[in-house]
Amino acid sequence: MKDYDVVVVGAGPAGSTAARYASMHGARTLLLEEHEYIGSPVGCTGLLSTRAVKECGVRPTRDFVLNSVRGAFVHPINGECLRIDGKETKAYVVSRKLFDRKLANMAVQKDVDICLGSRVNGIEKADNKQKISVLKRGEPIKIYADVVIAADGVRSRVAKMAGLGNVSKVLPGIQTEVLYRSEDIDFVELFVGSQAPGFFAWSVPVNENISRIGLASDPKYGMHPNYLLERLLKDNKHILSRCSGGKLDMVFGGIPLGPLEKTYSDGIIIAGDAAGQVKPTSGGGIYTGAVCAKIAGKIAAKAVSEKDNSAKFLSEYDKGWRNEIGKELSIGMRIHDFIGHLSDGQMDELIDSINNPAILDTITHYGDMDRPSILIKKMLHPSKSLHMLKMFRAFAKAVL
Repeated sequence: MKDYDVVVVGAGPAGSTAARYASMHGARTLLLEEHEYIGSPVGCTGLLSTRAVKECGVRPTRDFVLNSVRGAFVHPINGECLRIDGKETKAYVVSRKLFDRKLANMAVQKDVDICLGSRVNGIEKADNKQKISVLKRGEPIKIYADVVIAADGVRSRVAKMAGLGNVSKVLPGIQTEVLYRSEDIDFVELFVGSQAPGFFAWSVPVNENISRIGLASDPKYGMHPNYLLERLLKDNKHILSRCSGGKLDMVFGGIPLGPLEKTYSDGIIIAGDAAGQVKPTSGGGIYTGAVCAKIAGKIAAKAVSEKDNSAKFLSEYDKGWRNEIGKELSIGMRIHDFIGHLSDGQMDELIDSINNPAILDTITHYGDMDRPSILIKKMLHPSKSLHMLKMFRAFAKAVL
């Protein structure tokens, strides 16, 4: 039996960050990971905003950064490609394995203990602590903690055990690495509409010769992501003209949409993908997860120092993260719902409306992968609506 102040379940970016912050604030902290290796298996595109990397407390280095991008080419079903140029680096293409391991190492440097190959099979209250049943490489062990932080992913076992449930809507995703000649490796490519119903497809350049091509889609359309990906690779003329064939790698994952109604209970906090703290517009969860993980680590350590791990005390975490990013997630979900209901024709019309110098200039100056509300407010200004009156009337109803 082992006794810790804080136990974090899941050694992804959110888990490692939460553990590091709990330890930095004085809590004896253990980080549990069910897999044998940090960062494996990969279930992410590996495109991180510059703010996400900064929020994790990491300097972008060649240790994990493979490429940097400043904009996007948006390909509608019909019509002219939309070129959005941010004029400066907006995101990094990274090796998630190396990035995750860097964050875990940062946690270790702050005196966090790590146990790999350790699966949580049960949690129950024992006096004023949480008794955690863990299967560590086949051996059952018991660990006690004042606070458990669940950062164990979109289908969180801990959140379910705590009676908080799982995120209700998850978009299945798939991605492959292929030999691909990008038009410009400073730009990602996005493919919208029925090419990826309910979300979008992408091509993320790793270098001049390799790209990550993938997509996520809404299950309500009844089309398997693998079918949609194969269709994209075989039928999209733009991709066919640049793809040399052959898959170098394949990853699968899920994008949780909409946060849990409650992200705490007695002795338990839920963070990251497990809590649905993911941007509905892009599916990115590193920035939002890091923001929430820092709050989780601080509040967990505070609960230990004040000897109060009650749900009432830990509700401070829920209030804290919602104050930080709750509004952005809510607006992001409205944008997601609005875009997801557009027909191909409406999507083509929207993109054509945006393909205007005045609108593109606004996007360049105010576009933000992590804070879409800033751009939305600017785009809905009367001076811009003259260019997009028809589409933004519907847009305003959905978002405001």
